Amino acid sequence: MTARGVRPVRETIRLWTPAAAMLAASLISYIDRNTLALLAPTILAECRLSAEQYGWILSAFSLAYMAGNPLWGRWLDRAGVRRTMGAAVSLWTAAAAAHALLASFWTFAGARALLGFGEGATFPGGLRTVVQTLPEGLRSRGAALAYSGGSLGAVLTPVIITPIYAAFGWRAAFVFTGFIGALWLLAWSRVSRRPELCATHLPERRKAGRLEWSDRRLWAFMSSYALGCLPLAFVLYQAPLYFGRALGKTQIEIGQVLWIPPLGWECGYFFWGWLSDRLARGREDATPVFRALTLAALAGTLPLAFGARAASFSWLLALLFWAMFIAGGNVIVSLSYATRVIAPEHAGLLAGLGAGSWSAFVALAMPFFGRLMDQRAWDAAFLAAAAIPVAGFVLWLALTRRPVQPAGVRK
Repeated sequence: MTARGVRPVRETIRLWTPAAAMLAASLISYIDRNTLALLAPTILAECRLSAEQYGWILSAFSLAYMAGNPLWGRWLDRAGVRRTMGAAVSLWTAAAAAHALLASFWTFAGARALLGFGEGATFPGGLRTVVQTLPEGLRSRGAALAYSGGSLGAVLTPVIITPIYAAFGWRAAFVFTGFIGALWLLAWSRVSRRPELCATHLPERRKAGRLEWSDRRLWAFMSSYALGCLPLAFVLYQAPLYFGRALGKTQIEIGQVLWIPPLGWECGYFFWGWLSDRLARGREDATPVFRALTLAALAGTLPLAFGARAASFSWLLALLFWAMFIAGGNVIVSLSYATRVIAPEHAGLLAGLGAGSWSAFVALAMPFFGRLMDQRAWDAAFLAAAAIPVAGFVLWLALTRRPVQPAGVRK
């Protein structure tokens, strides 16, 4: 390759390195949080916890995650990505490693709350980094890359953690999560020296406006994100219990296949990110595009209602793959809408409000789903998981059905 050809490659690598660093951060965060979900059948049995108690443990994480998202988002917008992400990953790494010492409901709930608060910086940090380092025409794809670490982490968790569990037990798995967090912090100390990652302003140097709670577009974004992405939590947290209790799968068998549904999530991020950038390109008002994309996702959510009636385990895995593909698309479409239409200057806060609203709803929903699992009400669980996103899409349409005077940014 000539020197002229090497330079564009280097420039491309440099352009995308910050988003790739956020991919790694979100990947580690999802390995941390999904390790408990993967090993739940074993941990619940050993620690004598019910599925409903497990649901409340998940709620402790979700409530802290909900609170952390907008707080970290605001700190990211004000203090910059470098210091804020370093502090957040340090906090959640310590909390993840501490799980190796736990044995009771209250200790698990406390550690999950600390983990959830720290991990609240994951997606605000990713979106803020993308908006701050990439041009507008690449930001949907940049968000897909930064966020895809979450889905990739869900794919890799059973592949990585199951052998560790088989060889050393479930406690060793949490020691490993602390180790990879420490490795990221070492790498971040070098990558984050770049000036654009220390800055607290956008490259366009636009004056930051105010987010208005009366802006219907903001509520449309949060409702679509919170309710439309519920299948992600349902598959991640409840599918392992369903596989074990309803289908009689062992912990090892669960680990061998649990990477398949999140692979749909990973594919959904990149497909919908590409589609959003392509369809919204050059449009002054992109709201109709995002409304059409949201409607397209609606039909794809409904088959999840028949999960408990799947003809075979293979068909069930395919159905869960599809549900996560659609829900992952909803994440990207919602974020693209928010950062393009509402207030790109507040990307960190917007990402925090989106993920925080989702986490709040997950905190309410997981004990309910845990109770359905205890009652072996499989049909009701799958039906609820499919119906809730429909409500989110209906709210989205109701709140964006008429053009509104922009209230999110005051020039």
